[in-house]
Formats: sequence, structure tokens, C-alpha cells
Amino acid sequence: MFRLTHYLREIADPKPLGPHRDPPGPVVIWNLIRRCNLKCQHCYTISGDVDFPGELSTSEVFTVMDDLKAFGVPVLILSGGEPLLRPDIFEISARAKAMRFYVGLSTNGTLIDEDMADRIAGIGYDYVGISLDGIGAVHDAFRGQEGAYDASLAAVRHLRARGVKVGLRFTMTRDNAEKLQDLLDLAAAEDVDKLYLSHLVYAGRGNKNRDRDAELEITREGMDLLIERAWADVRAGSAREYVTGNNDADGVYLLHWAQRNHPDRAAHLEELLLRWGGNATGVWIANIDNLGNVHPDSFWWDHTLGNVKDRRFSEIWQDTTDPIFAGLKVRPRKVEGRCGACRHLGICGGNTRMRALQLTGNPWAEDPSCYLTDSEIGLEEAGERLVVTPFRGVRHDARALGR
Repeated sequence: MFRLTHYLREIADPKPLGPHRDPPGPVVIWNLIRRCNLKCQHCYTISGDVDFPGELSTSEVFTVMDDLKAFGVPVLILSGGEPLLRPDIFEISARAKAMRFYVGLSTNGTLIDEDMADRIAGIGYDYVGISLDGIGAVHDAFRGQEGAYDASLAAVRHLRARGVKVGLRFTMTRDNAEKLQDLLDLAAAEDVDKLYLSHLVYAGRGNKNRDRDAELEITREGMDLLIERAWADVRAGSAREYVTGNNDADGVYLLHWAQRNHPDRAAHLEELLLRWGGNATGVWIANIDNLGNVHPDSFWWDHTLGNVKDRRFSEIWQDTTDPIFAGLKVRPRKVEGRCGACRHLGICGGNTRMRALQLTGNPWAEDPSCYLTDSEIGLEEAGERLVVTPFRGVRHDARALGR
């Protein structure tokens, strides 16, 4: 996750850099259940409204939680499927809070009525993220259910009325990119705490629908809009946070924005971005699925490192005998193509390896969704190379994007 607002605040008011400290452990995104009442176009779990056998029991979840806490995991993001369909979700959540994890709930929001909102507020989640992929019928089409937008928006209002920290998550594709501004307006009107722009990852249904990924120029336009809105909020003193996910080129894009608009602060920002280091798959981001399988992150369900029913998570996460997992932990990663030649590899970390794997069969190939021009990443003969992303149906000359 790229904390856009955090870095914009540093541009507005730079703070002295103290010692760099790594997190105590990885953030664990935990898909506690695969069942879901919706059928979203970009679902990485390919969930459905059926029961999936073999899911972890309550006692098994508690055993894993004890190991995660001892291992130094600071954050649990409870997800699905739709996590609110799991009968013991509040029992699990209450225990996680009692153990002093930072606990997030990732939901589509459609099940949150007044009574459910009361229960969520009673747990004291640190954050509840609700997905909205457009306004009205656009969102309903993405989610495969008429009325989903109205139900999710009602959930936002129920939770805000109870003082719950709420954010909106928006996955941008060519089919809904034009709705980003409307969603930003909605976030302001509803006074939500966070707006999360997610780039499409080619996993699950997201891989089946990767031809709908946003064109590179559309991605740039979306980032321009997001930075503009986030910067205005920072200057106004708003507490709203803007973050992005699943395209670590966003950090480099912000650096170029700072070099154009605030050149006296760009060096400070670059040092902060180098400390961030970009993509954290397999290092500071981990995933446990509904069956207990451990993956490098949520989009790697086809690549399993072990199962918490057989071995403790802490053992699995430190075992680098798997060559891909070992490669993800290497800094700098041994990536190839434009990623390997990029002068900003230390910021981006090689971006999202899953897209490279799905497109080429090689997890170390260049990420096809890097939207930066050759000149922006410091390649020789800047701007002369033709960038081709065949599975997305996108073809553009980098010179046409030049800065």
C-alpha cells in the first residue's frame, strides 16, 4: 500500500528523518471465508455464494492468532469472500482486539444494516473498508447484483453515524475510470476517513478480465486526479487519507510530481520513498486463505508456501526453500526488462510480480502495468521505445506520454 497522503504531508511540512526501523512482522491479510453474496468482476479468490469445505475452525483460527502475535505480526485484515458471512467473525475479531492487533475488516458492505453496524461498532475495529467501484448501476454491474451500491452506501452511513473509521476502496479499470472523480466527491460528501485506489491485479477473476485493465494513459490521468485531490485536502488540513495499492510505480510518479511542483522538497521525498521500498509481497505482506494455506500475498493463491494446519505460520514465513518466495525477499529483486533497468527500482521494488507472471510465465519479467515513460525511469534513448502490453489490448508510444 502506498500512503499518498503521508508523503504529501511530508512535502507540505518536512520532518527530520530519524533512524529507519523495519516493521516487527508482516501485515497478514486473512481470508477467513470464501463464501460471498456477490460475484465481482475482479475477485481474486473467485468466491461464490456457496459453502467451501475445509475452512479453518474457530479453535484453529485462535491457535494461528497466538502464533502470529508471538511472531510480531502487528496487523490483521479480516477478509473473505464476505467475512460477515462467517458466524464467528465477531468472536474472532473481539479476540484479535483483545490481543492488541490492529484489526481491519474488509467487506462489501451489503450486509451491514443498523443492527450489524451496532455490532461492528461494539468490536472497535481500527478500520472498516467498503468497496465501491463506481456510482449506482456502474457499481452494481461490477458486483453482479442490482442494489449493491445502495446497500453499501447505506453501510457507510450506518458506520459513520457510530463513529467507526470507514474507507472506500475503488478498483480502477477502463470500465469505471471515468467515475473516479464522482467517487472522490462522494468520499468528501460522506466524510469518509480514507479513499483507497486499487490498480487491477491479474489474479482470479481479475486475470480472466485483465483485458479490461485501465490503459496506461488512463492510469496516469487517474493518478493526477488523485494527487490533486489529496494535495488540496492536505493544504486544507483535512484528516482524510488517500492511499493506493497494487502498482508501486505510484511512488515514482509522485516523486516526478514533486520534482515539477516542489523541487526543494523532492530530495526529502525521495529518501522517504527509498525507505518505503515499494512492493512488499512476501516480506511485509502475507496472506492466509480460508483453508489455512499461506501465500506471499492475497493475489498468489496459485502459489502455496505451506498450511497452518501442518506448520506454524512463523515457520512457513521464514522458510526460503521455495525459490520464488526466496526471490521475493531479495533486495533489490532480480527483476528483468524495464523493471531491472529502472533507476527507481529502489523505490518501486519491482512492482507487482503477479502481473508479470500471468502475462509471461516469468515472475521476474517487467510489470506490464508500469505506466511510467522510459525517460521517467532513466532508460537510454529515453522516450524512443515502444511499450506493448498485448494481453491488455494496449499499445502506445512512450513519446506520446512524455514529460
